[in-house]
Amino acid sequence: MDWKVFVSTFLAIFLAELGDKTQLATFSFAVSSKSRWTVFIAASLALTATSGLGVFSADLVQNWVSPYYLKLFSGALFVTIGICMLVATLKSAS
Repeated sequence: MDWKVFVSTFLAIFLAELGDKTQLATFSFAVSSKSRWTVFIAASLALTATSGLGVFSADLVQNWVSPYYLKLFSGALFVTIGICMLVATLKSAS
C-alpha cells in the first residue's frame, strides 16, 4: 500500500467532508433516529459507493483522456463551483 497516497487522500476527503451537506444530512438522520449504528453503516456504505464510482469512472475515462487534462479539468471545475458558491453567498447577503 502506498501510505503517502493513503494519508493524503484520507486527509483531503476528511477535511472536505467536514461540515459538508453529507455530514449535515447524516447528523440529521442520526438525531431523528434511535438507531445510530444503522445511520452510521448506511452513511458509510453510501460514501464508499460514491467513492467507488469516482475511482472506477476515473479508471475508465483515463483510457481516453490524459491524466494531466483530467486534473486540469477537475481543478477548474472545483474552482468554478467555489466561485459560483461565493457569488451566490455574496448576493444573498446583500
